[in-house]
Amino acid sequence: MSNARDRMLARAAREIAPGMVVNLGIGLPTKVINHLSADFEVCLHTENGMSGIGPSLSPERADRNLIDAGGAYVSTVPGSAFFDSVTSFAMVRSGRLDLTMLGAFEVAANGDLANWKIPGKFSPGVGGGIELAQKARRVVVLTTHTDRAGNPKLKSECVLPLTARACVARIFTDMAVIDVGPNGFELVETAEGVTPTDVAAATDAPLVLPEMTPPTF
Repeated sequence: MSNARDRMLARAAREIAPGMVVNLGIGLPTKVINHLSADFEVCLHTENGMSGIGPSLSPERADRNLIDAGGAYVSTVPGSAFFDSVTSFAMVRSGRLDLTMLGAFEVAANGDLANWKIPGKFSPGVGGGIELAQKARRVVVLTTHTDRAGNPKLKSECVLPLTARACVARIFTDMAVIDVGPNGFELVETAEGVTPTDVAAATDAPLVLPEMTPPTF
């Protein structure tokens, strides 16, 4: 795939193992579903009240009553279930999610996450992200490596209002796969055509580089 974003989404989809219960957050994460094969055994959860989610559909083909947390039309699979927000968040709070994939405005080198508010811009509120980030067994982030102005999103410390502290385990960007380790950001993989030096230059925090040339995606 030539598109950097599609390569990132496809790589993030490989983070999901068969049998997992996985929440896909608003924004880029909801698009991961289109990179999972139709016969892949996974239970996808959306906090607005559905588990067992099939591929996204166009408005012409969709049941207008079925949307994910980001408002995209989704389909059902055998075993799909529908429930109210109380039940949905009971699933989250009781630790039943193996994995959640969230978007981000900023991620700090210690795993702090800021993904709900940019001061001066409208925000509908922190929503379900604050609970997902704290209660899922594993939290990964999908985001562009820099914002539209070219400013790094991976930083020594977040300056935007936090969603949760020290929660992020792995970050997928259009440039790299980066783990949050005991020494901060650790480079795991690079995107095709991107060098470790490129990633380090676009990261506003020290980046631990592997001893060997990292694999590409």
